[in-house]
Parts: sequence; structure tokens; C-alpha cells
Amino acid sequence: MGDANVNPWQTFAGAPLVAPSLLACDFMRMGEQIAQVEAAGARLLHADIMDGHFVPNLALSPGLVASVRKATDLFIDVHLMVTDPLFFVEPFLAAGASSITFHVEAQSEPQEVIGRLRQAGAGVGIVVRPRTPARTITNLAEQVDLVLIMTVEPGFGGQKFMEDQIDKIRAVRDMVGPAVRVEVDGGINVETGRRCRTAGADTFVAGVNIFQAPDVKKAFRELQQAVQTA
Repeated sequence: MGDANVNPWQTFAGAPLVAPSLLACDFMRMGEQIAQVEAAGARLLHADIMDGHFVPNLALSPGLVASVRKATDLFIDVHLMVTDPLFFVEPFLAAGASSITFHVEAQSEPQEVIGRLRQAGAGVGIVVRPRTPARTITNLAEQVDLVLIMTVEPGFGGQKFMEDQIDKIRAVRDMVGPAVRVEVDGGINVETGRRCRTAGADTFVAGVNIFQAPDVKKAFRELQQAVQTA
């Protein structure tokens, strides 16, 4: 059990972060690829969890996250794309998640999910899909450590970045101020990463453009450099 008064994201002190997404790993080489991004300077990993109901795909499990936790001490940023986040919180906390982010559009009562994560001393994030207005999270923004803005429709990797989400990034940054991290996920590469950084994002999830690149370390470093200097 962690300290309910500690925000684990504070470890990063607001620095721009690239979060390699495990969904895009070659699962036969996952340990090797995690070691590659860690050697390149990664400080966290992103784990997309899909239940086949909230989104039309199944992906990752508590068992896989537990295996990753055994292999690395990196921060594990878990994104629940599930209908009932509260049901999944306990298994992923037990598996070693550092922070759990859940969708405002899901069925669980947000306050219950936030309360359970705070009780466990885990990081707390809220997600909005592309068609969900930023104002939907106005009453939750001050209660979380991170807001994740989906820049593609959730459910599948490798989609094209949705240009109209840039304005939402600006709106969310204005809403939450400097203390809450603003994460983006979907179609993030050097070009879109820079634009999102300029709009106010500070955490950048990238899967295909890192783990499926010819040189994983180089791809990570190029994106990290792009968002650090934007």
C-alpha cells in the first residue's frame, strides 16, 4: 500500500516525457525491447488495457503487467480502456501499476475510482476520447494527477493523428494549470509530438513509432529530443 498523500508523477518534476506503449511491442521480444528503451533513457512505460467492450479490441492483462514489473523498475502508466474501471483497479494495482488512468466516458463512478487509487497511493489519471469535450472533466481536473487526451479513437495502434485535438490540448492545459500532467496518445511522432508540446502537452505516448521502428533506441531518442526542445 502506497502513501495516499503522495503523487507518484511528482518524481518527474514536470519534465517532458515519452512513454513507449507496450501495445506495439513484438511480444516475443518484449523484455528485450523494454531494455532497449530503458537504455535509451525512458523513465516510464505505457500499458493499454482493452476489454473488448468499451473498445472493439482485447489487449494486455494484469499478468502481463506483473511480468513487466518483474523485469523493470520503470514507472508503469496503465490506461484502462474498459467499461468498468473500478473492477480492474485492484488487479492492476496488485500487478504493479504505478498510475492508472480511466475514461470519463466509462460506467464506473469517477469519485469511487479516484478514491480507491488515492487510498492505494497510486497515480490518478482521467481520459477523454476525441469526441468528448474538455469541459466534461472540469469537476475532476483538480482531483487527478494527469489528463490523457486521446488523439485517435481508442482501441487500435497505428492510427493517424487527429488534428482537431490540438485545441483540446490547449483547453485542458488552461483548465488544469502547471501542476497536472497533460498526456497525449495516438499518432505521436516527432512532428505531432512537437505540436502537442507547443499546445501544452508534457507526456507523449508512442507505440508503433518506437517499438516498430528499425532502430528502437534511435526512435525513442529522436522523439524525446523533439518534445524536449519544442
